[in-house]
Amino acid sequence: MDKLRRYWNRPEHCAYLFIAPALFLLVVFRIIPTAISFACSLFDIDMFLNGKGFIGLANFREMFADDYFWNALKVTIKFTLIEVPVQMLVGLVLAAMLTSNTPFNKSMRAVYFAPIVCSATVVAIMWKMFLHSNIGIATYWLERIGIKGINFLNSPAYTFYVLVFMSVWRSFGMSTVILLSAMQNVPSDIYEAARIDGCSPARSFVSITLPLIKDTFGFVFLTRLIGSLQVFDLVFTTTSGGPARTTETLVYYTYVKAFSNNRMGYGAAVSMALFAIILVLTVICYGSLFKEEKQ
Repeated sequence: MDKLRRYWNRPEHCAYLFIAPALFLLVVFRIIPTAISFACSLFDIDMFLNGKGFIGLANFREMFADDYFWNALKVTIKFTLIEVPVQMLVGLVLAAMLTSNTPFNKSMRAVYFAPIVCSATVVAIMWKMFLHSNIGIATYWLERIGIKGINFLNSPAYTFYVLVFMSVWRSFGMSTVILLSAMQNVPSDIYEAARIDGCSPARSFVSITLPLIKDTFGFVFLTRLIGSLQVFDLVFTTTSGGPARTTETLVYYTYVKAFSNNRMGYGAAVSMALFAIILVLTVICYGSLFKEEKQ
């Protein structure tokens, strides 16, 4: 017993005890489900694990020949390319505006962070009611000023961008708070020295703030990139992939194939494709954003 106690009292050994709970959760809820999903992608099975059995890479071959898969991939990439830069820009600007600890700024931080506390489903239902073509408050007031016939949630011209707006509105508070925390940790004497040298606030922000928070900025960018590629709740609640599949993302397409069409194996193959895309982009972005830190 004493020998065991001495073994775990060593810092290099007891560290494993502290990471054991997180490691257990990672294995049980991440690694094992991913392995099971990959195994399912090699079978032609339904939700109840019934089917033709092992078919190898046939699901992947069918997926790459499926036009709907490529459409869902295109929609997902388009959504990410618009949502991530807009959210990062909004979060950065608001963080810069709310840096000082005045009572007004503190209250606004809470207001901006409030949407992230709500689930995506609640946010989607709220905006769906607000923008409804018949009972929505927004459409009612637009009609009052003479703008009629806009169907925000069932129009190929508007619906995709409405979905992007909903996503940005819900999540920009998290980006704002994280970037704000990084900005407040920048030493004030650096700004004081720059002000004495005649540096303008805009130049200080570009030359001092941005370089010193780039690691935090990279973290926020990476997490938002991953989140945008996995968007599902907003699509499921508001548009169901419509109209004409203009908002059908890869995760929603996976859901349709696996549960609506009862093709669990094919759905697992699509999810593995998305997993590979996210993995590759994460490795590339992490290597680029944190290159200096690793060196």
